Amino acid sequence: MTLSEKDRQLLSFLSENARIPTATLARKLGLSRTTVQTKIERLERDGVIAGYGVRLSDGFESGLVKAHVLITLTAKMLGRVTQELQAIPHVRSVYSVSGSFDLIAIIAAASISELDKVIDRIGEMDGVEKTLSSIILSTRIDR
Repeated sequence: MTLSEKDRQLLSFLSENARIPTATLARKLGLSRTTVQTKIERLERDGVIAGYGVRLSDGFESGLVKAHVLITLTAKMLGRVTQELQAIPHVRSVYSVSGSFDLIAIIAAASISELDKVIDRIGEMDGVEKTLSSIILSTRIDR
């Protein structure tokens, strides 16, 4: 799907605040409210906008302990391990990567001990050959 410059601007505003009123978006984009509503509906229908979510406050996020967990899999276990990772609420995201590891999981927990338990759980999964974890000390850029 080809997006216009106005579509891209609209997506940028919605990414910052998905609850921004349509009238405010229209004013910022120099379009009518009806046109903006039509664009949003089209972007949803075409699957560009897949849904809306909650962005946690910096204060709440700063209280969490986060880590990158690099995971090496045994052969043909990607599907099974991905399903098991999906079932763990602490797993925020999982990426397939190139290099000596197969996956990177981003984990968030309330404490170091909770994080340790989650990492142990991942390491004990059938199909996980090894893991390497790095605790995130601070976030420099988050877009």
